[in-house]
Amino acid sequence: MEENKNNQQQQNQFQMGISPEVAEGIYSNLALITHSNSDFILDFACALPGMPAPQIKSRVIMAPEHAKRLLQALQSNVYNYEQAFGKIKLADEPERTIAPFGTPKGEA
Repeated sequence: MEENKNNQQQQNQFQMGISPEVAEGIYSNLALITHSNSDFILDFACALPGMPAPQIKSRVIMAPEHAKRLLQALQSNVYNYEQAFGKIKLADEPERTIAPFGTPKGEA
């Protein structure tokens, strides 16, 4: 009976592989999210001072149901993170333009 239970648990486990290139990851501090009636598109980019316009480094396309599951998973993980490490503080930022680091103030 116990052996049967262990075999069933092994069959239910989901295994996934990851290539070294994907495991390295891509840093992103900017995400753009758009949607249609059938898809959500998440574009990830990195915007740094002094660099030209950010280039999209990764794009994920998913069905609305999967987007909602992702939202729930992120909410759960942020909650668990804050329970373990403390509240994540967001800076109270004033309205800003689309430029992620503000625009320089010109002086004559």
